[in-house]
Amino acid sequence: MSDNPVREMQPSELSDRLETGASAPLLLDVREPWEFDICHLAGSKLVPMRDIPAAAAQLDPQAEIVVICHHGIRSRQVCYYLAQQGFTRLINLTGGVAAWAEQVDPAMPRY
Repeated sequence: MSDNPVREMQPSELSDRLETGASAPLLLDVREPWEFDICHLAGSKLVPMRDIPAAAAQLDPQAEIVVICHHGIRSRQVCYYLAQQGFTRLINLTGGVAAWAEQVDPAMPRY
């Protein structure tokens, strides 16, 4: 296993995983509320990036967490931050909700 606690997941891979009903990871959306209001993955929890340091104590560091943003940049930064706080099962959604809309859900609103 890699020493890197953060792995990448393609939208199609996450979609398949969520459809199987297997133990679902926490979907942590780190965008701003106005972005979340436009579109988000069903069941995701909104915690804007700026609030992550305060919210980290309420998250389970052993839980599998998929971090989501618009294009996958902010979410990757949050993953690395959480890894430094002792989180061990972090997944960055590659391409964010933009890639999800393109690859999985073309009806999803875009911005």
